[in-house]
Amino acid sequence: MTAEKVGPGAVEGAVRPVRVGLRSGVALALVSAIGAAAFCWPLLATHGSAVAAHSADAPWLFAALLPLLVAVVIATIADTGMDAKAVAMLGMLAAAGAALRPLGAGTAGIEPMFFLMVLSGRVLGPGFGFVLGALTMFASALLTGGVGPWLPFQMLAMGWVTAGAGLLPGAATLRGRAELALLAAYGAVSAIGYGTVMNLQGWPYIAGLASNISYDPHAALTTNLARFTTYCLTTSLGWDLPRAALTAILSFTLGPPVLRALRRATRRAAFTATPAFTPPEDPTSHTSPGPT
Repeated sequence: MTAEKVGPGAVEGAVRPVRVGLRSGVALALVSAIGAAAFCWPLLATHGSAVAAHSADAPWLFAALLPLLVAVVIATIADTGMDAKAVAMLGMLAAAGAALRPLGAGTAGIEPMFFLMVLSGRVLGPGFGFVLGALTMFASALLTGGVGPWLPFQMLAMGWVTAGAGLLPGAATLRGRAELALLAAYGAVSAIGYGTVMNLQGWPYIAGLASNISYDPHAALTTNLARFTTYCLTTSLGWDLPRAALTAILSFTLGPPVLRALRRATRRAAFTATPAFTPPEDPTSHTSPGPT
């Protein structure tokens, strides 16, 4: 068996374990659209609609629906190109991320797992990244006892964060400080975005607790949007900003060795290598030299 040959134009780190094909891409897009509706329904539901009339039940309905949808996406992506080597790397990274989360959870929003998810998604691509983000959040919830109706939303949101890192430009060409700056900026923005969409998940539950920030199913979109903004500023910004700052700092400072390790492991696993078998030579095809 001959080894895979790398052409002169190949760039270190260009190999990814999972290529998002048409089927997995469609599944991911559909589930993301349904997930966006699951998060944003308080702002999208019109006055008098059935969803607004059952605002206390809607979060539970989506919490029951999302695990099935996330499972469909994971199964589809795995079925379209995740081999044993990719599964082994997935398990290793998910375990590392799950172990990192308790180190800062509950302390001013500091969660060091975010930087690992961003760097992993950058190297391993959006398909692998979505699966990794969702499974890491699931594993960390089992580890910390944080299982509840919010867990499917956390899995989907973290899947988006990790997949988004795989969609950043220059995956095969951008290196050095420019790439670190890009990852640090994305890590900060995605950390705040994660906190914001998770606020959307929990916001309807506090209806009636505080009239100036709670969700009002009878109010207009502009009113509820103002209430939600106030809710974010007064309840979670103190957690989101430290998470964003820590993610950016760790991505910039620890990024070089982590990126090198991930790219080296990906190259050695040779996820996209195609084995080529060379048949043995037929010994009878060689004629012995005649007498001189």
